Amino acid sequence: MFRHRSIQQIAASAAELPEPYVAVSVDAVVAETDEEARELVAGYPAWVRSIRRGEGAIPFPTAEEIVAFAWTEDARALVTDRVRTQSVGSPVTVADQLERLRDATDASEIAITTVTHDHAARVRSYELIAAEWAKRG
Repeated sequence: MFRHRSIQQIAASAAELPEPYVAVSVDAVVAETDEEARELVAGYPAWVRSIRRGEGAIPFPTAEEIVAFAWTEDARALVTDRVRTQSVGSPVTVADQLERLRDATDASEIAITTVTHDHAARVRSYELIAAEWAKRG
């Protein structure tokens, strides 16, 4: 929260801004159900691991492909922060998480990034969260 307050103070003092403006970003995957969303994001830890190890982003693995992936404690530790902060679930589940994030940061804007192996599911994820968010005003 300290950093958030510092950013707001800086933004408030900027002559061109009438009030503080805070933008936050979140990795989110939304599907019809929490279970379906978890399947879509199953390859995320391996994908993040490849980037953090300097290997470059591997093709995003499917849930079936990730079953064969060998995880060590070091590998899990390398990606835990990214996995833990991801919002994954049904539209209601993720919108609830985004509301909590917005309230905790007093964000003016939330940018969502969706990473999964299935392009159609990625597009659908954005559609689902947009529809749920619109319902909430």
